[in-house]
Amino acid sequence: MLTLSYIITILQQHKKTLHDRYKVQRVGVFGSYVRGDMHRGSDVDVLVEFFEPVSLLALVSLENYLSEILGVKADVVPREDIRVELKDRIIRETVFA
Repeated sequence: MLTLSYIITILQQHKKTLHDRYKVQRVGVFGSYVRGDMHRGSDVDVLVEFFEPVSLLALVSLENYLSEILGVKADVVPREDIRVELKDRIIRETVFA
């Protein structure tokens, strides 16, 4: 099972690709891997901030790329798409790479 530090390391190693190919300004992890209550089969919740608008196709492509490099399903959540009632908690919880 993955650890949070391993996930952050992988994201840091791929920052240039995330920036250049996917327009990612900032990337972090939130959810079960941060809280330590992940289990076999948990996906990785990834918060992303883009430096320019991206298409739905680009978002799906990013999710596939992250799933591939992490070896588990990644659930990509653009910061601007977080539900308002969850936004403060998610941002406080996020560990940025």
